[in-house]
Amino acid sequence: MSDALLPPEIEDLAKRVVDANRAAGRKVTVAESCTGGLVAAALTEVPGSSAVLDRGFVTYSNESKMECLDVSLEIIETFGAVSIACAWAMAKGALEKSHADVAVAISGVAGPGGGTDLKPVGTVVFARVTRGDGTEPEGELKRFEPTSRADIRREATICALELLLP
Repeated sequence: MSDALLPPEIEDLAKRVVDANRAAGRKVTVAESCTGGLVAAALTEVPGSSAVLDRGFVTYSNESKMECLDVSLEIIETFGAVSIACAWAMAKGALEKSHADVAVAISGVAGPGGGTDLKPVGTVVFARVTRGDGTEPEGELKRFEPTSRADIRREATICALELLLP
């Protein structure tokens, strides 16, 4: 039996993220919804990750997004929790409430229920904000094949880890 918590491709990518950010002198934070802490879990599987991961926020409910990350009710009511606007607000809030240099946020519909015509199961949004670089937050919407809840969460974890690479 393997002592690995996560699939090898996620653990390998998390190690690359930790090594690259350590070399760059960067701290990271994550704000997770549909991944439920998988990105932070992947990072903390890497020995020495405390030099890179400042903190993680698992803000699954809309209330937690508002209370922990200062996402406005207006954004949630206007665009929904699964929107680039919400992911941006989550990433900005995570950065403001941490000592990190970069924040990545993830929100999506992992299924099997909860999808709509506009946001079907497999819809996941990502945002990245970097402290002090003067650029706008970056956002992206992806549609993963709705094969299974676990597959969607794994794919979203991989994308979020990739966004944490310098």
